[in-house]
Amino acid sequence: MRKILVTGAAGFIGFHLAGRLLAAGNQVIGLDNLSDYYDVRLKEARLARLMSLNNFRFLRMGLEEREKLLRLFAEEKFDVVVNLAAQAGVRYSLVNPYAYIDSNIVGFINILEGCRHHGVQHLVFASSSSVYGANTKMPFSVHHNVDHPVSLYAATKKANELMAHSYASLYNIPCTGLRFFTVYGPWGRPDMALFLFTKAILEGRSIDVFNHGRMQRDFTFIEDIVEGVVRVIDRIPQANPLWDGASPDPGTSYAPYRIYNIGNNHPVELMRFIEVLEDCLGKKAEKNLLPLQAGDVPATYADVDDLVRDVGFQPATTIEEGLRRFVDWYREYYSNGEIQDSVPVSLNESRR
Repeated sequence: MRKILVTGAAGFIGFHLAGRLLAAGNQVIGLDNLSDYYDVRLKEARLARLMSLNNFRFLRMGLEEREKLLRLFAEEKFDVVVNLAAQAGVRYSLVNPYAYIDSNIVGFINILEGCRHHGVQHLVFASSSSVYGANTKMPFSVHHNVDHPVSLYAATKKANELMAHSYASLYNIPCTGLRFFTVYGPWGRPDMALFLFTKAILEGRSIDVFNHGRMQRDFTFIEDIVEGVVRVIDRIPQANPLWDGASPDPGTSYAPYRIYNIGNNHPVELMRFIEVLEDCLGKKAEKNLLPLQAGDVPATYADVDDLVRDVGFQPATTIEEGLRRFVDWYREYYSNGEIQDSVPVSLNESRR
């Protein structure tokens, strides 16, 4: 039985991943600060489900709480750490940048120090498709340069990749970064487009459609994301003997470090996404067509060849199937009519 730390365990991906790891017979310690960035009641409902399972323990803690976090590492001696905790959101970084530094930068160095000093065998951490920033060459590949982020959120995720690489190089800590592409599905985040669209359509309110509906996103169903993460956990990265500093490959390293995209490898235009959602809901949306917003990019499209080659898996759930399953969950979960107020949305957001 492996002992696995999952940070952000009350979050969207963390909740699903912890459940999957527990079902496979692992011991999971979940950590989350239960921030009020979105409805804490949803986070508590996720946790309640996890708490009913064997071999799960939850701790309320922020990654920036250095002494508490390092004491936890010392006491528990984790085999694997999956870091999914972070301050999420592209537009929120425009109004509260310090939250991203505290959680995504300070918090991540605390994770790395815990791994360094306490024998963690593999650190798997969440990055984001947003790191591709101003890149326009499609599909996005882990072997492309990603030095031009267009939001602070993206910059912090790029920083996480660089920080992890330095620790892999200096201390031989196996590190794998995962660039998630627009994750959706049951128990999803209420600040994401799918959640807000669904709520507004059912209430007969209009929805804001940015870039006049011409956005393209590599929408990736949550179960595909979790399958990819589980397989990556079991594949500890090795140094690439062919890596050459004269022609450096951003996706691999001379150190035990790898980066993977986890996306559907099939971008869908936002207007088509809305059409499928309308079909699932049995109701048409009133659309406010708006220009591209600050921090957003027009399209994302994941090259997942490395993921397929190394772990034998490629996300494949169609939006028709994925949206149907989300709507079924949404109707059941909110059958009592208690639906939280909406907040600004960005299709770039893809995590926790």
